[in-house]
Amino acid sequence: MNTLDKLNRTILTCQHCPRLVAHCQQVAREKRRAFRDEMYWGKPVPAVGDPLARVLLVGLAPGAHGANRTGRMFTGDGSGDFLTPALYRAGFANQPTSTHVGDGLQLKDLYIIATAHCAPPDNKPTPQEIANCRPYFIQHLKLLKYLRVIVALGKIAFDGVLATLDEIGVAIPSPRPTFAHGAQYDLGKYILITSYHPSRQNTQTGRLTAAMLDEVFKRVREGLIQE
Repeated sequence: MNTLDKLNRTILTCQHCPRLVAHCQQVAREKRRAFRDEMYWGKPVPAVGDPLARVLLVGLAPGAHGANRTGRMFTGDGSGDFLTPALYRAGFANQPTSTHVGDGLQLKDLYIIATAHCAPPDNKPTPQEIANCRPYFIQHLKLLKYLRVIVALGKIAFDGVLATLDEIGVAIPSPRPTFAHGAQYDLGKYILITSYHPSRQNTQTGRLTAAMLDEVFKRVREGLIQE
């Protein structure tokens, strides 16, 4: 647990991607009108969750006015507003809301990381920026000893998971797995399950519904039962 804390403190001070560091700080200075009286986080956002988790949830990156404002993954924006109730319904969170650090949210048997720990312009980190963050992903896999199921939210997270597993020596089958909502792959000791990202673009258009996300977490539970 202490080692995970050290890793997350390292993430907090990361300066590997000057473009992302500058963007996080700029957003924190300029702010969104609705949050103009708030102090933005404005720096890399650490991972969060249960250090004994068997489930790893992998997102894209902090939202500019969500986690980059609050300092906690999937907190304070539309993605978090959609995801957290699903985690609660599935028994992975103690409450259905995630609005700010200190709101009482606790994750149970689940840990959240991102392929990029800084908010990128237009939600699009470059391949090099994702690669710069990959050592943090690898280190988390080493420290989270009980992981069994990995949930990738969106194609960028899916590609990031495959690249990370490949780098640590997990055999990736040929033909290479492809992203599709609800796909499932057995990769070494891990079960990889995929979902569309709970972005407003997906949830407000009906591409991802609450029922679809509930089904994903139902399959996660089934994967844990198969241990």
